[in-house]
Amino acid sequence: MIYLKTEEEIELLRENNLLVSKTIAEVGRHIKPGVTTKQLDKIADDFIRSHGATPAFLGYQGYPASITVSVNEQVVHGIPSDNIVIKEGDIVSVDVGTFMKGFVGDSAYTFAVGEVADDVRQLLEVTKEALYRGTAQAKVGNRVGDISAAVQDYAESFGYGVVRELEGHGLGRRMHEEPGVPNYGLRGRGPLLKEGMVICIEPMITMGSRAIVFERDGWTVRTRDRKPAAHYEFAVAIRKDGPDVLTDFSIIENSLG
Repeated sequence: MIYLKTEEEIELLRENNLLVSKTIAEVGRHIKPGVTTKQLDKIADDFIRSHGATPAFLGYQGYPASITVSVNEQVVHGIPSDNIVIKEGDIVSVDVGTFMKGFVGDSAYTFAVGEVADDVRQLLEVTKEALYRGTAQAKVGNRVGDISAAVQDYAESFGYGVVRELEGHGLGRRMHEEPGVPNYGLRGRGPLLKEGMVICIEPMITMGSRAIVFERDGWTVRTRDRKPAAHYEFAVAIRKDGPDVLTDFSIIENSLG
């Protein structure tokens, strides 16, 4: 069932998602060679709690950490670990969720660590642009397939893979609500977008094959060919006059100078 939100509920979702953006920015400031992904998890947990929220991911279906940190060929859901040490040239996807005042925030951003290869930097740029193009379709009267097709068409025009097994979702009092928001599909298909819907759009794009592997830890997803993957995520409220993006990437990007 798709739940339409009131203006008051959308503002509570905005408050959560702005906190998510600030948390990702705080984590991003500490992403550097020699830092472990477990250290990043602690930074995020402390930051979220100091702002009156709790980490929405911690304990979700048994997930053992406060954020997910996915490095290089890891697509999503990487479990923070003392054994994963960030290196120069890595790319690091940070996915954060908060729970505050009865609602959830959820967003992701992929960081480049120092100087990364040109083809990897292009992957990041294209994935982010695919997110923007999908988001532009998130308005009353369109369908979920319009978002999906915009993401897929742009990413595949560069020869990249679009992950099929994972998708975006509705967002509200629960982290995953209806409708699902795939990153591939046909225009004019899927659920109708209505005023008051709030969804997460999150392209997961691979440099090589779109084939993925679910690791034995039960969470981490990586590319089968071990080529890099990128992941960006917006929370968006559907409006008659266009998308109302509740996430704020400028907070993250300004923090990086």
